[in-house]
Amino acid sequence: MSAAAVLDWGLGLAQGMLVLAMALAAWRMLRGPRAQDRILGLDTLYLNGMLAIVVHGMRTGSGLYFEAALILGMIGFTATVALAKFLMQGEVIQ
Repeated sequence: MSAAAVLDWGLGLAQGMLVLAMALAAWRMLRGPRAQDRILGLDTLYLNGMLAIVVHGMRTGSGLYFEAALILGMIGFTATVALAKFLMQGEVIQ
C-alpha cells in the first residue's frame, strides 16, 4: 500500500468521524435542556465544521479551503462570545 493511499484512506476516515461529531453536536444543540448546552453544541458544531473544511482542503490540495475555515472560525468564535455574554448579562452591546 502506497503512502498516498494511506493518506487518502486516513483523511476519508477523518472526514467520516467529523461528520459523525457534527451530527452529535447538532443533536445536542437541538435537544439541549438548557441554553448553555445549546451554545456548547453550537460551538462544537462550528469547530467540527471548520475541521471538516480543513480536512477537505488537505484532501483536494486547495488552499482556498483553509481561508474559508479561518473565516468560519472567526465568525463562530464571535457568535459564541456574543451568546455567552447575552446569557450572562441579558444584552450583547452595552
